[in-house]
Amino acid sequence: MRIGRLIRDARQHRGWTQLQLADALATSQSAVNRIERGNQNISLEMIARIGEALDSEIVSLGYAGPMHLRVVGGRRLSGSIDVKTSKNACVALLCASLLNSGRTILRKVARIEEVYRILEVLASIGVRARWINEGSDLEIVPPARLELEAMDTEAARRTRSVIMFLGPLMHRTEQFQIPYAGGCDLGTRTVQPHMSALRPFGLDITATGGFYHARVDRAVSPSRPIVLTERGDTVTENALLAAARNDGVTVIRNASSNYMVQDLCFFLEQLGVRVDGIGTTTLTVHGLASIERDVDYSPSEDPVEAMSLLAAAVVTSSELTICRVPVEFLEIELAVLEEMGLDHDRGREYAAANGRTRLVDLTVRPSKLVSPIDKIHPMPFPGLNIDNVPFFAAIAAAAQGSTLIHDWVYDNRAIYLTELTRLGASVKLLDPHRVLVEGPTRWRSAEMMCPPALRPAVVVLLAMMAAEGTSVLRNVYVINRGYEDLAERLNALGARIETFRDI
Repeated sequence: MRIGRLIRDARQHRGWTQLQLADALATSQSAVNRIERGNQNISLEMIARIGEALDSEIVSLGYAGPMHLRVVGGRRLSGSIDVKTSKNACVALLCASLLNSGRTILRKVARIEEVYRILEVLASIGVRARWINEGSDLEIVPPARLELEAMDTEAARRTRSVIMFLGPLMHRTEQFQIPYAGGCDLGTRTVQPHMSALRPFGLDITATGGFYHARVDRAVSPSRPIVLTERGDTVTENALLAAARNDGVTVIRNASSNYMVQDLCFFLEQLGVRVDGIGTTTLTVHGLASIERDVDYSPSEDPVEAMSLLAAAVVTSSELTICRVPVEFLEIELAVLEEMGLDHDRGREYAAANGRTRLVDLTVRPSKLVSPIDKIHPMPFPGLNIDNVPFFAAIAAAAQGSTLIHDWVYDNRAIYLTELTRLGASVKLLDPHRVLVEGPTRWRSAEMMCPPALRPAVVVLLAMMAAEGTSVLRNVYVINRGYEDLAERLNALGARIETFRDI
């Protein structure tokens, strides 16, 4: 029965009916119904198949990591905490290491599930990657020939970042395939902008049978500036990865200038690729036909993790010092929070280990917040970061008044914010992209499944930390995709979060 409840909750969070799950398993709806009610004997093989179909770990065997979190809420946080390196920068740099025939060392790489999945894919195609310096840094050495036919497709399907293999792999072979990208359940996200960005480099992609089938025409090279149809981060990164090994000058317009894109540009410069216009929407890349260089690079800190920690302090009414905050990628968020009444201090600015990104130490104190005058909505950098929007739902729930949040980028993510209602918040869904949050909130404990999207999942965890009593958050793999040791690090600040498994 306990397994059945886990399967039912995972199915509902996937948005599937019993019939849809039955079709995926080649069984009957009545069999799925019996399984979910605990009235059907079920083999470990069937549990594994169900977990694969729902992209949800139902039962863990021989795995010591956490499946669920038990949170004793209503506790104040105190002390200081360092922001870890950027998840999105690290995965982009791992993909970019395929451009280099020499050795790449990346410093203080985030040890998260998203990184592990990319490392599994790299290992399967022959790339030697090992943790060095007591597990702090990564050394990456590619082979002379990649074994693309041996690619670990299961690992690749569990991350959206695999789409960034398109740019580098087109320089290594004339024909290859990668599986459809997975990761968070954020609704339909077209790869058409990637195809449009890479077609001028001679890359033709056909999507069939769960794979992107790619062919490269070496005779084709950009004859005019590439205008991205979407100012997306991964689209810009793919265009940069293609341009870096294109022997000539490539101009990319309507480019994202977000933090992970800038980190990738800094890394390409270490490889000897000149990139003009970093931090703007027009990038000019002076590519190299081949790259063989030993490089040592330190990715910058993660502004979204910094925002997560800031939100943790706000919802728990705590005084907390957040160190190594990449302030240039949080300035709009801080400006909005100042208008809402946030009491905070910023230390002097200093440089990140990459020598380029501006950092500060930020101290947040308990504040009486009021709702913002304008709606909260994301914009491409230097606007409010897309990934920081969900944290404003928890912050708005702690503020006095009504806050409209418009998450226009993703089809489904705003819907997951309504999960806060189970913890006592007033979150009204106006349409698939907009929610209205009424505060302040008297948080209450609850037991619930983890939303299948990374940032809303962390928002739910933060609300549980604010709620008196004991809450349970089940199936937290998605949080481990993007955060390193989050529960342990919050516990060091005074939280009480226990990891456990049912079975």
